[in-house]
Amino acid sequence: MTQAENTMAGSGLRRQPMLIGGQWVWAASGETLSVENPGRRQAIAEVPRGGEADVDRAVDAALTAFSTWKKTQPRDRGLMLLRIADAIDRRAEELARTIAEETGNALRTQARPEVQIAVAMFRYFGGLAGETKGETLPLGHDLLSFTQREPLGVVAAVIPWNAPLMLASVKIAPALCAGNTMVMKTAEDAPLAVLMLAEICQEHLPPGVLNMLSGTGPECGAPLLHHPSVAKLSFTGSTGVGKLVMEAAAKRILPVSLELGGKSPSIVYPDADEDWVVDGIIAAMRFTRQSQSCTAGSRLFLHRKIYDGFLERLVAKTSQLRIGDPLDEATDIGAIINERQFTKVCGYVRDGIEQAGSRLVMGGLPDTDGPLSEGYFMRPTAFAQAENEWRLAREEIFGPVLVAIPWDDEEAVIRMANDSHYGLAAYIWTHDIGRALRAARDVEAGWVQVNQGTGQLPGHSYGGYKQSGLGREFSLSAMLDSFTQVKSITVNLTR
Repeated sequence: MTQAENTMAGSGLRRQPMLIGGQWVWAASGETLSVENPGRRQAIAEVPRGGEADVDRAVDAALTAFSTWKKTQPRDRGLMLLRIADAIDRRAEELARTIAEETGNALRTQARPEVQIAVAMFRYFGGLAGETKGETLPLGHDLLSFTQREPLGVVAAVIPWNAPLMLASVKIAPALCAGNTMVMKTAEDAPLAVLMLAEICQEHLPPGVLNMLSGTGPECGAPLLHHPSVAKLSFTGSTGVGKLVMEAAAKRILPVSLELGGKSPSIVYPDADEDWVVDGIIAAMRFTRQSQSCTAGSRLFLHRKIYDGFLERLVAKTSQLRIGDPLDEATDIGAIINERQFTKVCGYVRDGIEQAGSRLVMGGLPDTDGPLSEGYFMRPTAFAQAENEWRLAREEIFGPVLVAIPWDDEEAVIRMANDSHYGLAAYIWTHDIGRALRAARDVEAGWVQVNQGTGQLPGHSYGGYKQSGLGREFSLSAMLDSFTQVKSITVNLTR
């Protein structure tokens, strides 16, 4: 029986405490936050509304645990992560249903795959524990010079709501593998699955190694990011908040990792006018996650020769996706996370409809009656005759709104693709490998996929250019760069 099941509110709401120093606790203030199911617009749970006092307790617990955890044999740390992976796998369906219920992401197309990514991340980093090693340097015959990698200390991590379990795993697993301890703040709108992950981790970790807080950004996130005992900041979220995180790091000269927003281009060459490319564009646009993804390929650059026909097939295939209850096995597309985001996306759609010269080719404003009006549901939307200067082509919408921009000249389309302050992901579609490699070389993005629109995989170095972030995740090199520091030791052998 889970911690949440042990503490059900009289109203029937699930009540889930947070984890500090191995103990399940409520906020020092006694205040709580309500968690909503966006598919029904109904409250489903209560979690602590953590504040500065709770942050202090969590960081103190992590700092105490660090003195022992950093000395734990790397192999033993890795074995713990592998046991956590197995435990996540055993509770996969429970986790997936929790994700679907709190985020609005469809159970079949999103929530279950997300759990498996979390399993894969813990297994991947569990197997890398022995790789936190240094090197020997040939500085001279009588000099023994070598480096060793050491953990940083207490890592403060803050994650968003769009893929909470995956994003928690990609921070927890490498940080702990490298010997750090962690205090993580869950997303205010989607804390439940991550608190469940903390429960699983706590069964296999010493107290204080992982601490999990819930609360708002200003009340809980800000005190965590500014805490004087924190040694590293790791943040995934919007570029605007990322700038605040970087300011907090700058004040104390802390290492910082930022995985931020995106406005990713998909460039389709005329030789790629095929159904598999249409499928790839739908995948790259992350329509089955309501396009609530920083890697969504929301700027579709279609060669003018294939523009109209390609869009027709895109509309036809996308219309086959079923929108509805995230917990329904038949659902492909779930609900937008909350009313605030729903209203924001609707505003972009209205802007596109009113844009001079635009043509709405699918989707539009949401239903005002019927089953889909009961939740924050939006159909995939696309505007044709778009221009790269449009607001819809420049700002991250974080919703299912695509703009299709025609192009003729290869140099010009690369220039348009790069005309953005973002640089997270890009997608290239062509049978011509020379064209593909030229485009991949020239496009300004940290992650370029050719002829596929899939998600991240363990071992792949993932991160952005420009205002899409700093640092990398998902890989061995990312773990070493993000969660260790290098000490150089030189010994004079003649003395």
